[in-house]
Amino acid sequence: MSIYLRTEKIIPDWTDYNGHMNLAFYIHLFDQGWDVLLDKFQMGGDSAKFEKRSTFAVESHTKYIKEVKEGDEVDINLLFLDRDTKRMVYQLEIFNKSGNYRAATSEVCSIYVNLDLRKVTEIESHKLKLMDNFIKEYKNKYQPLEFHLLSKLKKNYD
Repeated sequence: MSIYLRTEKIIPDWTDYNGHMNLAFYIHLFDQGWDVLLDKFQMGGDSAKFEKRSTFAVESHTKYIKEVKEGDEVDINLLFLDRDTKRMVYQLEIFNKSGNYRAATSEVCSIYVNLDLRKVTEIESHKLKLMDNFIKEYKNKYQPLEFHLLSKLKKNYD
């Protein structure tokens, strides 16, 4: 079972001349789903604005499995999340509720950044704890796919 993050309806502005959602908006939807988690971990917009700490995606692997069209309702779900002290690797899916199928998946490696210095920095301990508690609570619901980026984590904690 995946972990539900949010639902979106595909709007005309997101579709292209092929009559389906343009690939840029798949990335947009994945990013919107990730923002839900960043807010839970106190690493979202408020963190960037007030603490000058945020995440930057540095690598991703996306699969477009089946097209999504205007008017379709899709869920953005988490399939997997892990972290080290500076990085997070996660997998998301876009699931078409209208057609009951997985439309796309994305695996992303994100780094934690000090926005004043524009450099990678360690994630604060209280934020690591929030992530660890989430991982512990939902790990049994993970449905990871083939990994491409998990080796990016430097697992030096426990």
